[in-house]
Amino acid sequence: MKIVEYSDTFKIAVPKAEGTDYRFSKQNPPFGPRINGAAIMQTNGPGFEIDGHTIRWVNWVFHLAFDVRVGPIISLASIYDPEKHTYRSVLYRGHISELFVPYMDPTEEYYYKTFFDCGEFGFGQNAASLVPLADCPNNAVFMDGYYAAHDGSAVKVANAFCIFERHAGDIMWRHTELGIPNRVINEARPEVSLVVRMVATIGNYDHIIDWEFKPSGSIKAQVGLSGILEVKSTTFTNVDQINEEVYGTLLGDNTIGLNHDHFLTYRLDLDIDGAANSFVKQNLVTKHVNDNVSPRKSYWTVVSETAKTESEAKIRLGTTPSELVIVNPNKKTKPGNHHGYRLIPGAATHPLLLEDDYPQIRGAFSKYNVWVTPYNKSEIWAGGKYVDQSQGQDTLAVWTLRDRKIENEDIVLWHVLGYHHSPCQEDFPVMPTLSAGFELRPANFFESNPVLKVLPPKPVRWPNCTAKP
Repeated sequence: MKIVEYSDTFKIAVPKAEGTDYRFSKQNPPFGPRINGAAIMQTNGPGFEIDGHTIRWVNWVFHLAFDVRVGPIISLASIYDPEKHTYRSVLYRGHISELFVPYMDPTEEYYYKTFFDCGEFGFGQNAASLVPLADCPNNAVFMDGYYAAHDGSAVKVANAFCIFERHAGDIMWRHTELGIPNRVINEARPEVSLVVRMVATIGNYDHIIDWEFKPSGSIKAQVGLSGILEVKSTTFTNVDQINEEVYGTLLGDNTIGLNHDHFLTYRLDLDIDGAANSFVKQNLVTKHVNDNVSPRKSYWTVVSETAKTESEAKIRLGTTPSELVIVNPNKKTKPGNHHGYRLIPGAATHPLLLEDDYPQIRGAFSKYNVWVTPYNKSEIWAGGKYVDQSQGQDTLAVWTLRDRKIENEDIVLWHVLGYHHSPCQEDFPVMPTLSAGFELRPANFFESNPVLKVLPPKPVRWPNCTAKP
């Protein structure tokens, strides 16, 4: 109970608070543009059913769980195939495994700010109660979340999830046929999807976590970043005064927004029509035309490569153009293609820290954008089971050094997406949402377009309104 050491390197001006209060009640004119109101009217109620934590919608069925460490977990996701008259497995278990946020200020006061938001803080433990009509649209249905406190008692997070059908005005598919003489054919179907949302507020940042399901068989995962930047005080009030490294951007008087990264690692235990799957890199290779039979000099073709071990599956996106597919090598379509799902990656961001830098040793799972491992029930957390005690000895990067067999096995796909965030003034005092994500899309999973025969929605009749001819 004694002060044993005190360090005060220098005195510095306190940043001004004026103009930094983001509450609407504290804003003064002039105001910005007014957003036009809108509402979703579903006369027959929601188009989905919730039975406990099992959700059924259109041709999808899946289980939604709340986890204290990572928030939403999607499991047992299957899609109905009308041609086969059965539900077919796609995703056994999917969730964010870790979020690595290293800041780029190496000074004494900030060098240790290299956060692991899931393992050190917990997305579920820091889940925000969602606000109707602000966090979620008016047609959303809400679910509570629960986790165990340190004494074993149940902690309730009210409105931890919202589930809603998204009517964004997008097009599911369309075509205008002009090739028939004296006739024009127009066909289009509106896109409607199902969204599961949660928001985790870890200190200054808010993380908007979405899982989106589409009738076409696609699953989209997205994380939006908002909230408040990590800032530090400075003596400077104008960039012309800066004559040293400040490790960020001058956002206002005496206020520096620090440079940093966000590396999100998803764990995706895919079961494409069963547990035995393989990872295929469909490399796009340039070919030369050498036989003088064509005025063309080149074209590209697909050269498929099945990864046999973990080392062959590690990929840094942006180096070689390729399509990345998880296939079931034991099942084929009528033309002979393996049933599969393709990963359409998100932002191809790579770490810029040195590999022997201590934060990067602990966050070595960010080195590659794609990893594939054999299923192991103890390998859930990319940063290790006990992240706050980790020295990098129990991470995804270490597990894969065993170079285990992954061909025709029960495998797990890990996808790392990220941002290099150099702050700008528009991010201050509160940051407009910055989003990134990826898509899991059917690749020869169905015999043909699964939404070709989708039934168009019936027109909604609004009171006292008539449609123009």
